[in-house]
Amino acid sequence: NNQQPTTNNQQPTTTMATESDNHETSTTASFSNTSPDVFPEDSLKDYREYEHPLVKRYATKEMSFVWSPAMKFTTWRKLWVALATAERELGIEITDQQIEEMKSKIYDVDFDYAAEKEREFRHDVMGHVHAFGKEAPSAMPIIHLGATSCYVGDNTDIIQIREALYLIQRKLVQTLGTLSEFAQKYKDLPTLGFTHYQPAQLTTVGKRCTLWMQDLLLDLTRIQREIDDLPMRGVKGTTGTQASFLELFNGDHDKVKLLNARVCQLMGFTDKCIPVSGQTYTRKIDYNILSTLSGIAQSAYKMCGDLRLLANLKEVEEPFAKTQIGSSAMAYKRNPMRSERVCSLARYVMGLPDAAANTHASQWFERTLDDSAIRRIVLPEGFLATDVILNLLANIADGLHVWPNVVKAHVMAELPFMSTEVILMECVKAGGDRQLLHEAIRVHSMDAGKVVKGEGKPNDLLERIANDTLFHAIHDKLHELVDPKLFVGRAPQQVDEFLQDHIQPILQSKENQKLLSIVSQDGVHV
Repeated sequence: NNQQPTTNNQQPTTTMATESDNHETSTTASFSNTSPDVFPEDSLKDYREYEHPLVKRYATKEMSFVWSPAMKFTTWRKLWVALATAERELGIEITDQQIEEMKSKIYDVDFDYAAEKEREFRHDVMGHVHAFGKEAPSAMPIIHLGATSCYVGDNTDIIQIREALYLIQRKLVQTLGTLSEFAQKYKDLPTLGFTHYQPAQLTTVGKRCTLWMQDLLLDLTRIQREIDDLPMRGVKGTTGTQASFLELFNGDHDKVKLLNARVCQLMGFTDKCIPVSGQTYTRKIDYNILSTLSGIAQSAYKMCGDLRLLANLKEVEEPFAKTQIGSSAMAYKRNPMRSERVCSLARYVMGLPDAAANTHASQWFERTLDDSAIRRIVLPEGFLATDVILNLLANIADGLHVWPNVVKAHVMAELPFMSTEVILMECVKAGGDRQLLHEAIRVHSMDAGKVVKGEGKPNDLLERIANDTLFHAIHDKLHELVDPKLFVGRAPQQVDEFLQDHIQPILQSKENQKLLSIVSQDGVHV
């Protein structure tokens, strides 16, 4: 009853295909014919599995090796050799022949056989025990004697972490070395300081660089502490009580303690065994490690964020290859791609400590296995990404290009305002009236600001002061009073002091001299 009658002006509600609609349908159908829903079975067979970009696109050969199956499973075998060696030394019936056969087969890993056995046993460690025993049959009865899976698993994780920390340490030292040269070179070049990303008092290009360096120096200190403090899990048994080894040595507590210390010593962890554990070493260690890597990522993000802003100002630019393309559409662009990549990877690394924190917090009693899968991901990827970040930082630092004339132009656009207090004081010292001078400067500054913001013209404050007889006392030395180097405070001296007192002692140490001389296997190609 509420329906309105149809008038002659109303069009019936029907669907009418227009010529345009027919053309669109025809085009869509034509495209569908060339793009079938079912992917052709024979097409692109080598590209049908997901490739992890962190490994395929970014990771270095050096860090990839640390976390490779080759490194992991040969370390398992070294741990089994160390265990057998220590057990033999303490009286267990293990022969020299068995140990020598194990040593000779450390690098003969049949991964296919290990995978076959893992499928059979549903246990990765036992799969590799049998693979090792296949290569060293005389030793098969004593491989893994008294141990639990975490003996090889956790101890190998610690060894890989230590090797990865060494690599990170080396690249941090090298990055600091490169940045120190940049800071020294530009310690005297005045540049605008920024607070709130608004022009502030002047600093120098080199002094700003020391801010980046100081963050990385703090990171290096933490890396060194983690290396120094990192403990091996050692020989602890299924719940950390060493019960199986106490049984093996017929209740001899001293021998169990000696076994633990000797295995750690053989693996390069003299006097660095974790005091107590459950089945695993405390996952608090993973959190500490990833937090340290997160610190490096934070420092890198800060530095490269600054460089991206400076690139926009055209004051400082990262390296740009002769044939590099900044944009597929805008051919003139020089995008800071490397700095952007650092920030992107750093953002990922900064998020990893949360995963480690939750993993540690949720470990029930002596151990739960919900730590396993996530640790396989976050530990290697945290190191892989941080390693790439440091490679990029060193490359960027080595090729930073400063444009002094642009830097100076930006300084001189703001310096007239900053110099007014100096001008005022000099005029007062020459006998001028402070209040009259202050008011004149205020008026000239407001008018100059209107010219800059309202008309888009250069700052003409100094011209106004030069043409005002009230300031005649300083007219002949006005340009001397606004020399940018007079407004940088102790910035150049701070650079010298920082490099001399904090950076050079690190770079000149015997150990770090060796690190500085090592050439990385991988460069930065983009």
